[in-house]
Order: sequence, then C-alpha cells, then structure tokens
Amino acid sequence: MNFLNGMAVLLVYQLLGTVIVMLSGLNIPGPVLGMIFLFITLLWMRRVPDYLSFTTNNLLSHLSLLFIPAGVGVVTHLQRIGSEWFSIVTTLFVSTLVSMAVTAWVMQGVLRFMQRRNEP
Repeated sequence: MNFLNGMAVLLVYQLLGTVIVMLSGLNIPGPVLGMIFLFITLLWMRRVPDYLSFTTNNLLSHLSLLFIPAGVGVVTHLQRIGSEWFSIVTTLFVSTLVSMAVTAWVMQGVLRFMQRRNEP
C-alpha cells in the first residue's frame, strides 16, 4: 500500500503541474512544474514521508528500464544522427561543460552558506 500511496502523490503533483501549464500557457513542461511543487511541499514539511521515500527508492532502483524507449528512439533515428553528428557532439560537449561549471558555482555557494551558518 505504501507504493500506491507514493505513486498517487507523484501522479497528483504531475497532474497539478500539467493543469497549471495548460491553463496558464507557461513554457515549461507540466511534470517539471509538478516536481517544483513537490519540492516546495517537502521543504515546507521538512521531511519526506515514509511512503514517498519507499516509492521513490523503488522507482530509482528500476530507473534503467525507463531508458529503453529512449534507446529505441535513438536506434530509429540513426541515419539522422549520422548526418548531424558534429552538431550533436558539440552540443553535448558544451552543455556538459556548462553543467559542470554551474554545479561547481552552486556548490561553492552552498559551502559558503553552510560555513556562515555554522559560525558562532
């Protein structure tokens, strides 16, 4: 029953995000907005309920299964990937560098915040 309760919560937040995006016309995927709402709710609660933790841990343990449809899509478009390989590789390389730089910048900010918070 814990798994079903957790899935229900996740799906309700996804639905909430999708409905808000459809009504407001925001340019963001509904499930992403739903995750933001879930994150805000968990911050407000200051804990993750046991049923939600159980569900998310089980979903994460089977995460590789969710990549099978994406792999099939890549194989379906191999000819296009072959013709646009330079753009794809360049985009992947640049986005990886930007992601690493932003992650380092955020980590430095978090460390500074934690040091200030722990000082007497």
